[in-house]
Amino acid sequence: MLWISWVPTASLLLLLCFPGQNGEENEQSTDTISVWEGDSINIICSMGDSENELVTTLTTSIRLENVIQVSKQGPPYIHPALANRTEYSKDGRNLRVTLHNAQESDSDIYQCFTFLKPTSYHKKLRGKTTIVLVKGNTSGAVEQSPLYVDAEQGQSVSITCALQNSQEDKGIYLLKTHMQREQVLFVSGQNVSTVSPAFADRLEYSKGENKIVVTLHNLQKNDSDIYVCAGVLKGSRFLSANRSGTMMLVKEVKQTGCSSSSWGIYGLTIMVVILFSALMCSILSRVNLKQCFKNKRRNEVYEDMSYSSRRNTLVRANAYSC
Repeated sequence: MLWISWVPTASLLLLLCFPGQNGEENEQSTDTISVWEGDSINIICSMGDSENELVTTLTTSIRLENVIQVSKQGPPYIHPALANRTEYSKDGRNLRVTLHNAQESDSDIYQCFTFLKPTSYHKKLRGKTTIVLVKGNTSGAVEQSPLYVDAEQGQSVSITCALQNSQEDKGIYLLKTHMQREQVLFVSGQNVSTVSPAFADRLEYSKGENKIVVTLHNLQKNDSDIYVCAGVLKGSRFLSANRSGTMMLVKEVKQTGCSSSSWGIYGLTIMVVILFSALMCSILSRVNLKQCFKNKRRNEVYEDMSYSSRRNTLVRANAYSC
């Protein structure tokens, strides 16, 4: 991602006495603020080492303007166009800047910088980057779909960001702006992308002439948020964002239905086994009874035949004796 910093020379003449090197260190994370027109914007800049801190500035990257500059060696500088609705306060090592009555034109990429006292050269510390989206009554130059997504964990969802009137962009953002505010994706006009670590292995996109389609895979419950497309358009002096965005709700997969279904299958299987066992026992018991009756009949016949045989023998013996 390309960040452009600029500081008015009229308010930073004291920096010209430093040698030619300009150390820049300590880049921090990116935050996202989404408000409606008329609301207030609060941006906090960390001033680093307060003892060696020389100047703290808040700049914009699209308009290339210095919003406010606070120095230990003189009065603060506030951009004239913002002077009547900008105030600041120091809270320990932090500089809190509040911009009241926000306008759509305030949508921009705000960058904090701190300049420290020089040793061999002055040191420039890059602070937190804040992407500010001010939503007004107009839809802006960016169209977005769908407006609402109801998904379950593990599913995939695609969000389309399209530019109106075939406008050329310097870059397009996809931002989470409500629950967990962060930059999900940035794609430059040269199709160079920066992806949030949270989506590093489950995001893919395709970029056409005037639109970009972003697909989020393997959705998780904490992916629920409002996703907003924003574009840095050529010739525009502020960040153009979609007014409504995409509201995404990711629900957990219900395990109760699956569990009851499994128990039902187990119960049915057990009942079948029991009935089959009872049937087999019944069949085997009948076979045993029949076998038992058959054995008894054979013994009776054998006894009768034995008795008849003996009787015939006796009768014959008596006949010869006569």
